[in-house]
Amino acid sequence: MKAFLTGASGFVGSHVRSALVERGVAVQCLVRASSPRANLEDVEPANLVEGDLRDPESLARAIDGCDTVFHCAADYRLFVRRPGEMYATNVEGTRNVLRAAHLAGVDRVVYTSSVGALGLEADGSPADETTPVSIDSMLGHYKRSKYLAERVAEDWVGRGLPVVIVNPSTPIGDRDVKPTATGRVILDFLNRRTPAFVDTGLNWVDVRDVAIGHLRAAERGRIGEKYILGNQNLSLEGIFHKLARITGLPAPRVNLPHWIPLTVAALSTGWARLTGGEPRVPLDGVRLSRYKMYFDPAKAVHELELPQTPIDDALARAVDWFRGRGYVVRGPLAVSR
Repeated sequence: MKAFLTGASGFVGSHVRSALVERGVAVQCLVRASSPRANLEDVEPANLVEGDLRDPESLARAIDGCDTVFHCAADYRLFVRRPGEMYATNVEGTRNVLRAAHLAGVDRVVYTSSVGALGLEADGSPADETTPVSIDSMLGHYKRSKYLAERVAEDWVGRGLPVVIVNPSTPIGDRDVKPTATGRVILDFLNRRTPAFVDTGLNWVDVRDVAIGHLRAAERGRIGEKYILGNQNLSLEGIFHKLARITGLPAPRVNLPHWIPLTVAALSTGWARLTGGEPRVPLDGVRLSRYKMYFDPAKAVHELELPQTPIDDALARAVDWFRGRGYVVRGPLAVSR
């Protein structure tokens, strides 16, 4: 088996690559010239192929000789100044990868979507892969672009391409180099930048379990099916209490009504648009926090035997990783296990 992987420099993609290598799979990684290399330090130069999701010719060269494709790359931002760039990467880039996979005659494609592209239950109960959804319910350009990319993947299934879709929930753990919006929640807690919380919740999962879910989707997933790669539904307050136990730092106690962070985010995002900077509090992120994004991963647990590593383990690993790489600037932490 030889795998072609996009997004190897990123959070999820780097763990997918490690999981493949541990199983003796040769991995050919697509990287942009501007891709960060922190998660690629142990990759042989011969296994790095420079290209771009928006460049079909580079994809054709990169995928040559591979029999399995893992398309993990995506433009994941909650604030985007030029939305067209996000759609070009997430939607048209996915179309380009799947077309290249089709022309190469690969045996299996695993497309990394997101639970953000799935429907939510109105009462806040856990949704699953069959919960009704429409583009009108997609809040923000990231969710809209991932929703549209899923439709592209489904279209290629209809054309005979053996695609399995995985929908990671909220991965946590090590190697979150940018960091992601979720990693920022942990990092802000560590740096004492979280004086309060809002009433929201997410489905949390160890990023290493997500990587294993990708491999098992390639091995056991049913073509055309979607699988939620998740674990535990927890409120934001609950996550802060776990972080407090792990680090010895106090958890925030003030529960803010949503209108307060919405106002702050509107001002922050408006100022960013005026100055050309990045908002400290993206408006789309706060809008999303009005909903509890709870999901049921039972299908992946049953069909793919998705691991369910305790969330505390993944949080502790994230804390150690951020500390060890200089992300934490507020002094030493007392880490307890």
